[in-house]
Amino acid sequence: MRASFKGFLFLLAALAAGLSHAQVKLRAWNIHPEGYPVTEAIKSFAEDVGKATRGKYQVEVFSNATLGDQPKAVQMLKSGEVDIAEFSSGPLSDAVPGIKVLNLPFLFKDSAHMFRHLDGKLGERFAANLKAAGFVVVGWYDGGARSFYCVKPVSSVSDLAGKKIRVQQSDVYIEMVKLLNATPVALPFKDVLDALQQDKVDCAENNLPSYESTGHYKVAKNVYVTSHVISPEALVVSTKLWDKLDKDERAAFSAAGAKSALLMRDLWNKRITLALETTTRQGAQFVKVKDASPMVRRMGPLYGKYMADPKTREELLTIIAD
Repeated sequence: MRASFKGFLFLLAALAAGLSHAQVKLRAWNIHPEGYPVTEAIKSFAEDVGKATRGKYQVEVFSNATLGDQPKAVQMLKSGEVDIAEFSSGPLSDAVPGIKVLNLPFLFKDSAHMFRHLDGKLGERFAANLKAAGFVVVGWYDGGARSFYCVKPVSSVSDLAGKKIRVQQSDVYIEMVKLLNATPVALPFKDVLDALQQDKVDCAENNLPSYESTGHYKVAKNVYVTSHVISPEALVVSTKLWDKLDKDERAAFSAAGAKSALLMRDLWNKRITLALETTTRQGAQFVKVKDASPMVRRMGPLYGKYMADPKTREELLTIIAD
């Protein structure tokens, strides 16, 4: 009888151990293709989370927007349909209006200037606001410097007037294009190539690696290098998942996210060089803006709007003063 009871206790212990190590499968959304810096960084994050939690959390990365476009993915993260995602600051600003300041044109001098703020107290404030809206930031990624690229040559701001320019679904981007006397056309990222080919848009605006990786350079060969927006992206975990994690698990997710952010930034800089070489070799023409001040002056109403808003004034003043 005693041996039987010991066997029963052993069985219970084995079952408990099995339950404690049961795998939890998580889904990570990403708009970018395989091999892209963001995709590789998220894969690194997934691997580190698996190791740190001894295999409890298994993160499957869904790239190339296979689960839906970015606005849909934002809703999927909030509803718990996906657990982790990497978003540009545009869609996130719809959930947290204060984030919109990060999309303002000609705000940051370069990526180093941007990360001085995001890796510090300002980034902590943005992260706190995003968490309250359902997004836990575990890493700030580099969204790069965005410029315009068009089917026909563009060599001055006046050449953008009247053009149909694709933008992401963001109030700041839409208003920015209107202030350039052009027409904003909000389209999902995956639809931009077809829109350029079918003359639904004349131009688009994005960073150099995105321009190259999507093949947009094959249709829109004329790049007007304005670097008008230098913006971050964020690797986020849903609060639905975050609330289920214990203290050690949260630390593991945060550490993996911070490490992946540094990896992404390094891969990003290398990819910029490669993208420039590839697109130039394939016939893309680059015209760098000689004087951005006329474009900056046109953004006056946009800046005035955010300076008047107490939700964004302090953040804007902090960045401008640096």
